[in-house]
Amino acid sequence: MKFYKDHYDVIVIGGALAGLSSALMLADKGLDVLVLERHNLPGGLATSFVRGGVEIEATLHEMMSIGDRKNRLKVGKFFDDMGVDVDWLKVPECYHASLPGLEVTLHPGLKTFASEVDAVAPGSYEKVLKLLKLCDTVFNSVNELSIHPMSKVQMLLKHEAFVKTAGYSTKEVLDTFDLPQKALDLLAPYWMYVGSGFSELPFTIYSVLMADYVGYGSYIPKKLSHEMSLKMAERAEAMGVQIEYRQHVDRILVKDKKVYGVRTARGDEIHADYVICSAYPNKVYTSMIEPIEEVPPEAIRMVNGRRISLTAFSVIMILDRPAEELNIRDYSVFHGDTMDTDAIYADLAGLGPYHYLTCICHNYGNPGVTPEGTCSYSITVLPRADGWKTVKPEDYDRVKHEVARQVIDDMSEYLGVNLLDHVLEIVIETPMTIARYANAWNGCIYGYAHTMEDHIVARLQTAEAEKFIEGLEFSGAHQISGDGMGPAVTNGRKAAKNVLDDLRKKEAAQK
Repeated sequence: MKFYKDHYDVIVIGGALAGLSSALMLADKGLDVLVLERHNLPGGLATSFVRGGVEIEATLHEMMSIGDRKNRLKVGKFFDDMGVDVDWLKVPECYHASLPGLEVTLHPGLKTFASEVDAVAPGSYEKVLKLLKLCDTVFNSVNELSIHPMSKVQMLLKHEAFVKTAGYSTKEVLDTFDLPQKALDLLAPYWMYVGSGFSELPFTIYSVLMADYVGYGSYIPKKLSHEMSLKMAERAEAMGVQIEYRQHVDRILVKDKKVYGVRTARGDEIHADYVICSAYPNKVYTSMIEPIEEVPPEAIRMVNGRRISLTAFSVIMILDRPAEELNIRDYSVFHGDTMDTDAIYADLAGLGPYHYLTCICHNYGNPGVTPEGTCSYSITVLPRADGWKTVKPEDYDRVKHEVARQVIDDMSEYLGVNLLDHVLEIVIETPMTIARYANAWNGCIYGYAHTMEDHIVARLQTAEAEKFIEGLEFSGAHQISGDGMGPAVTNGRKAAKNVLDDLRKKEAAQK
C-alpha cells in the first residue's frame, strides 16, 4: 500500500495554526488535503513542554479575536464553525503598566479603559474614549474589507474613518488628540505585539490591536496553546485531512510557473494542484523552488524589499511560591524606563541590556496551570534579529545566560524578591531556539514589519501582483494580517480562500 496518494487537491506545508486553519477550511469544502509537518507534533510555536512534571506554556501570552460565547469574534467563530472546541479562559486585565511615575492596571472595555487612564491623567477621558472608538471603527472596517473587497469610492462612502487614517502613522494620529504624556504612555504598551515604533507603525495596525484587546479582551486556552493545535489537528483528520509528521518538505516543484507538487527530504515526490506554504518567502524563493529558474526576479525583489520584524527572548520559570507571596500581582506587566516606542525599538537592535520587558503570570488567567503553592512566571523581550545574528557559536551559551540574568535581575529588583532563590524549573528561549524549532527565517516570530511603506493596506493592494507562481499560496505570520497566533489563523484562512476562489474561477471558465 502506498504511503501517499497519487494526487491531492492541496498540499499544506506546515502543521502550525496557519496551516491547520487552511486544512480545516479546505476540508470543509470537500477538498482532498495533505498536511506535511517536519516535527512529530502539530502547532509550531503554539506548543508546550514539560519540566519537573509540569506542563509549561512555551509562547502564548494572550489570544486576540476570540470573544465570549455570545459575541464571538472572527477567530473564535472560526474555531466554533469548524467544530474545534477549545476551553477559552478570559484574561482578567489588559495589562499593568510599570513605567516611570506610573503603576496602573488597565482593564478591557472602552469606557473602563478610558476611565482608568483618566484616573491618572485627569481630563483625558473624552479624548481617550474618542480615540478608542475611532480604533473600533477602523477595526470593524478592516474585518469587513478583508472578506468583502470593494472599490476606493465604495470604501470612502462606507468606511470613511478607515480611508482617512490609512495613510498616517500611529504617532501622527495620536498627536491630533493632544493627550497628556501620562495618557499617551498608557496607550502605548501593546506596541510590543506588533513590533514597530509609533512613528513607523501604521495607525490601521494600532487600531486593530487596541480595538481587539481593549474593546473585547483577550483569552487563553485552559490547556495551553497546544490545546488549539492538537484539537485542530484532531478535527482536521476527522474531516478527512491526511496529516503526516516528521516529513520535511525540501522542494516545491514548479513547471512553467505553475506548482505541481513537493519533494520531501526522504525523497517522496507528491503531486497536487495547489501548495500552501508556511515557510517564509525568503526561504522559498531562494532555496525551495525546483528548478530555481522558475523563480522570477520580481519575487526576489519583493523579499529583499521587506524588513523582517522582531524575534523573541524569553525566560520561563516555575517558582516555588504562589504569585502573591512573590509580589507578583498581575497577569500581564509591561515594565520599562521609557514609553518612547521609537527609542525602545532602536534599543532592541542589540544584545541588551534591554529596558522594556513584558512579564506574564499564567496563574492569574488559569489558576490551575501549576501545582498548588507554585506559579508560572515568564519574562520576555522582543529584540530585532540584528544583534543576535552577530553571536558566534562559541559565545552563544555565555550571551544567552548573561541576557537571562539581566532580565531576571531587573524584575527581581522591581518585585523586591530575588527570583533566583525561588526557581524550581527554568527554560531560556532565544532567537536561535525559535529558528531551530520553528524553522523561522532569522528566528522571526512576527513576519514582515508593519511600516508606513508596507502594511496591511498596501499588502492587500499588491497581493495579486505578488502571486509569482500559479497555485502557490503562503500562510503564517509573514502574510497580510501579520503577526500573532490570532492573525496566523486569519492568514491560514486567507490562503485557503485564495485556493477556493481560484477553483471557482476555473469552474466558471469551463462552463
